[in-house]
Amino acid sequence: MLRTDYEKIERTLLAPYAFKSSDSRGRQNNEPRHEYRTDFQRDRDRIIHSTAFRRLEYKTQVFVNHEGDHYRTRLTHTIEVSQISRTIARALRLNEDLTEAIALAHDLGHTPFGHSGEEVLNELMLDSGGFEHNQQSLRVVDILERKYPQFDGLNLSYEIREGIIKHETDYDSPSSEDFHPEEGALLECQIVNLADEIAYNCHDLDDGLEAGLLSYEDVNELDIWKELSEQVKRSFPDLSKEMRHRQVIRLMINKEVSSLVEQSIRNIEEFGIKTVEDVRNCRRKTLELSDKMKEQHTALKKFLFGRMYRNHRMVRMGDKAKRIIKQLFETYQNDPWQLPPSALRRKEPLGIKKNIADYIAGMTDRFALQEYKKLFDPFEKV
Repeated sequence: MLRTDYEKIERTLLAPYAFKSSDSRGRQNNEPRHEYRTDFQRDRDRIIHSTAFRRLEYKTQVFVNHEGDHYRTRLTHTIEVSQISRTIARALRLNEDLTEAIALAHDLGHTPFGHSGEEVLNELMLDSGGFEHNQQSLRVVDILERKYPQFDGLNLSYEIREGIIKHETDYDSPSSEDFHPEEGALLECQIVNLADEIAYNCHDLDDGLEAGLLSYEDVNELDIWKELSEQVKRSFPDLSKEMRHRQVIRLMINKEVSSLVEQSIRNIEEFGIKTVEDVRNCRRKTLELSDKMKEQHTALKKFLFGRMYRNHRMVRMGDKAKRIIKQLFETYQNDPWQLPPSALRRKEPLGIKKNIADYIAGMTDRFALQEYKKLFDPFEKV
């Protein structure tokens, strides 16, 4: 099929308040449109083929890469967010390609060592504008990726870039001053915001149990866990604890997604959402969980914060990560000639600290650890 055929299908099958690819506000640099792919399909493919996307394989979600092979990485988390997002988009008849592209790009600017890395980079960059990973994700797709001779970056459509910068969760609240902050986020963007929270809460719980940071007695304090665990026991009374917990995690994701879809359909009707303009003008978030599910979701977040993220092993990992990044940053700042030429390729108008932040943010966990050894271990080859 031709691109124009896909665009006709979007007009026919998607909801009237879904964003259509043919209505895009365009790219920063004009390009001939692709014959067989819509603009958002093309954007999705560019993101998947980017260097920053490949690096997510060795960036921390919760556990540093060398802690074990079976824990989520930033890449597997991104794929899980994409899968959940696509399911929700399809159920609500929204633009699945746009949703998927935003989901795949939403963490491209993440530092090594997860939020610990972001926190210390922000502290080190406070006098130079700070550091925020959504802003950095936009910087990656607009400037830092180098794939095309005609322009820097990936030259993505406005709506993908808007979805990156308007990505909001407990950890994210970036400034969207260049993207019409008076306009509400598209529903496709709102999906990714919620899918991200659903994915990391449920899967951090899963990884916490696998790692022994949480016990089955601990999680039984959660009403949602107790309810779903009993449901699994009734259906499969002879399952091992490990297999039962995997089934509970699966049911938990399904329960949250179903709640989100059902409540969002009610909201769309109640708020009178009939067009994309209605979405942009709506002062409330249209997509959300039911009140009961919100309570259970909030209880899960509080539980993870108190029982897992504050666990001494997690605190040690985070503190170690901050020390590594701080020492790398200060070494490069004191002597920029220790940076490779590629890191200094752009004469950064915001100063050398911005080059250093770009370089460190692009590192994987293992590359940061290798670089640390090269700089500070006298017996390591440089």
